[in-house]
Amino acid sequence: MNTQRSSLSYLKWPLVTTVFGLGLSGWLGWATEGDFDGIASFLIVGTVLAALEIALSFDNAIVNANKLEEMTPEWQRRFLTWGILIAVFGMRIIFPLAIVAIFASINPFAAMHLALSDPDEYSRIISKAHGPISAFGGTFLMMVALKFFIDEDKSIDWITMLEKNLRLCGSIRGFEIAFVLVIVLLISRALPSQELASFLSAAVMGLLVFTLVDGLGTYLDNIAGTAAQIGAKGGLGAFLYLEVLDASFSFDGVIGAFALTTNILLIAIGLGIGAMYVRSMTIMLVERGTLAEFRYLEHGAFYSIFALSIVMFLQSIVHVHELITGGIGIALISFAFFASILYNKREA
Repeated sequence: MNTQRSSLSYLKWPLVTTVFGLGLSGWLGWATEGDFDGIASFLIVGTVLAALEIALSFDNAIVNANKLEEMTPEWQRRFLTWGILIAVFGMRIIFPLAIVAIFASINPFAAMHLALSDPDEYSRIISKAHGPISAFGGTFLMMVALKFFIDEDKSIDWITMLEKNLRLCGSIRGFEIAFVLVIVLLISRALPSQELASFLSAAVMGLLVFTLVDGLGTYLDNIAGTAAQIGAKGGLGAFLYLEVLDASFSFDGVIGAFALTTNILLIAIGLGIGAMYVRSMTIMLVERGTLAEFRYLEHGAFYSIFALSIVMFLQSIVHVHELITGGIGIALISFAFFASILYNKREA
């Protein structure tokens, strides 16, 4: 890959998307409100939604880059093209509609009509589904983080004492599953009885989906590796894993977006703009080999994922502001970045 591209070149398509998306937001504001105040309001909300998506998904870009480095060039391109379509249309439009269709027992077309004709009721149904969504996302993301830290083959430690002990736990069969189930049971004790069944079902589903996707990914990659012997890993299995991981990261942003607006089209536009920046950030990390240059950056991302999983579990009980969620992730990654710089200076 070409590593000589300037930083600005990575912003080409995100900037094009920003101009187009904000223009669409302004038009949507005029069509909805019919005045210049509506245009200004929709432009501001669209911008804030894009910033929210970037803040919440910064760690996602680092994890994606780590996985992309293992993928073949063909599957890298597919993730960066097909993946953005799935991220924008699948998670920002179809996913909220599916939630409403399931919880309101209506078909997807009726859910779309409800979103456009009665956005307040649509938002209420989405909020009602917050608990199960948090349980699913929290379980999946915690498994992702623990898989990284308890890997016995992991050779680089940032917080040495903690990570060495976690790595030793890799020899205990099923340790990460038992750990996650303990967290789920502790959180469930604080929930009202009427919410308990849906919370536990969603948590078990998150555990099941992680196990299936992780196992399927390993199986498919092994087939590819056997067929081509060399350089064939990181195909369909890695693609599926990244798409489910992307979806789990998206839960928080989609739910948080309804605190700003109930307009599903504006949510899709704002979060879609942010998703383009995250994808471009992923490309830059891969092409420049940033993860190899800053040895603790990946650790910071997985600590951030673990923190996000805890936040998602807590959101089943109390509301945690999205700025706090995004701030924790950015802080942990920033600490890891500066720790990597200090290490490089010591080595130099």
